[in-house]
Amino acid sequence: MEFRLPGISRARRPERPLPGRDRWDTWEAPRARVLCVARTLTSATRLLDVLPLLRREDGIETYYTVNPGSAFAEGLHAYFTSLGVGDRLLSWEEATRRPFDLAVACTVNNSMRQLDAPLVVLPHGAGYNRLVTETTGDASAPAGLSRRELTWRGKVVPAAIGVSHSEQLGRLAGSCPEAVERAAVVGDICLDRIRRSLPLRDRYRALLGAVDGRRLVVLHSTWSSHSLLGTHPELPLELVTSLPADEYAVAAVLHPNVWARHSRRGVLERLERAMDAGLLVIPPEEGWRAAVVAGDWVVGDHGSTTLYSAALDRTVLLAATGLDELDAASPTAAFARRAPRLDVAGDLYAQLLRADAEHDPELLAPVVDSQWETPDKSTALTQDLLYGLLADAGVGAPAATPEPEPVPDPRPLAHRAPTAFDVTGRIGADGAVEVRRHPLAPRHDTEPRGFYAVTDEETHPLWPQSADVLARTLVDAATPPTVWAEEAFRRLPGLSVAGAALDTDRCLVRVRDGRVWEALADRPWGAARARLDPVLVACAVHVAASTDTGTDTAGGTELGAPLVIRTGRRLCRVSFRVAPGSCSGG
Repeated sequence: MEFRLPGISRARRPERPLPGRDRWDTWEAPRARVLCVARTLTSATRLLDVLPLLRREDGIETYYTVNPGSAFAEGLHAYFTSLGVGDRLLSWEEATRRPFDLAVACTVNNSMRQLDAPLVVLPHGAGYNRLVTETTGDASAPAGLSRRELTWRGKVVPAAIGVSHSEQLGRLAGSCPEAVERAAVVGDICLDRIRRSLPLRDRYRALLGAVDGRRLVVLHSTWSSHSLLGTHPELPLELVTSLPADEYAVAAVLHPNVWARHSRRGVLERLERAMDAGLLVIPPEEGWRAAVVAGDWVVGDHGSTTLYSAALDRTVLLAATGLDELDAASPTAAFARRAPRLDVAGDLYAQLLRADAEHDPELLAPVVDSQWETPDKSTALTQDLLYGLLADAGVGAPAATPEPEPVPDPRPLAHRAPTAFDVTGRIGADGAVEVRRHPLAPRHDTEPRGFYAVTDEETHPLWPQSADVLARTLVDAATPPTVWAEEAFRRLPGLSVAGAALDTDRCLVRVRDGRVWEALADRPWGAARARLDPVLVACAVHVAASTDTGTDTAGGTELGAPLVIRTGRRLCRVSFRVAPGSCSGG
């Protein structure tokens, strides 16, 4: 079906000769040239959602360019080059000299009038919501719907304007009424791809560390001083150190504008301590959508990624609302007013648990419903729009309706696993040893919760000296585990328990009086593979040995009976074998 907008003239454009097919070509020569226009990394990544709709087999050849002038354009040329399109990447000057049959952008600026092509503009976020007076010149119209961006000398620049919901047509009528006839509801390909990816949730969770009973908290921050990071720059560190490491994985999604403005190195320097404590950082190019699918809780702000999470009924807490920079009539502003708040100075762990218990998907459903229309139909609607504008170039619409592609796997930036913990524990009513390990971070002053446990890779000058528990996590180390443990007790007089990994499901445990065991994770029939963290096992042994239970479990006796370790909702049953020749006491 050909998509037509009433405001677009269908007069045939002049013929533009394309190179003919010669004997060196495998496929037929293209019939139409399409230019993909980006101003920021965000708009560039959204173009990748659209590109599969412009099929090469239909005779479409794509080119790329960067529309200059954005404060967030850093790294765009390198990004396009990384996609393997360097030979089709044109400077803006070259792009404005060549004729094209269509230009597609996921952001708009009236300088795009310089292109010799019908221009289609699509949203690069969850609709049009943010007030950016520097580009719009308007304190009431959101970016993307303002007269300054959409017109030049009284004429509307885009040939077509895609919106995700008909609600946006009303706001467009208020800011630039002459552009309304160029607008069409096409939904949101990004949301459709997120929804299509839901069957991959477990895969994404595993790649983000949400395994062995861990649940995933995703921290979302947009850009600007009103954002989560702009108002609470220490929240990533506070969050990752406030949550027990065996119960939660924490990932951070930062708007690409943050990376463009402050550089990759600058962002990673600011997050370094949180990353050392276990924070996973999602790169700006891709991965945030997989994190949205994988997450259990969202700690966010008024950015689009938080809203996408709400569309999947995730538990949402806002650390910043950004109402000062939102169109008050937009669904995002309504979302910021209605969503539950996070008290960043309060007990973060308790607030997450309370929010989970009180979570009501119906609370935000009206806002979500007013942000997106035509669910799961955006690929077809957008393709109809694009091919309708290419009809004069002799490009026929595909017979089959396209399906949205699942989003790529998340690939968090490399970080170091936590090497130091503040640990609390007790014996539960059922006899299980309950352990909570909170990551420690340098120069992050907190009141000690319990005892310290460190790995042998910890470089802090004091923490190993203060630790009750030391563990070696490397299986194939040069020094035999029994020798390593003996040397550790000789080197650290305050040490109580040492553990050393022997395999993924086995570790050696030694206490100060010289007793040694091999700990093995019990795997019930049909259960997933067993994993045994030597730090956790050594901590559990220390808790059991330090607790006067009146039973023969761990204290001054042999660890003959299995030990059940509880971390949050997960139970791990560990059995022990006495090392040959090990002394039985004192």
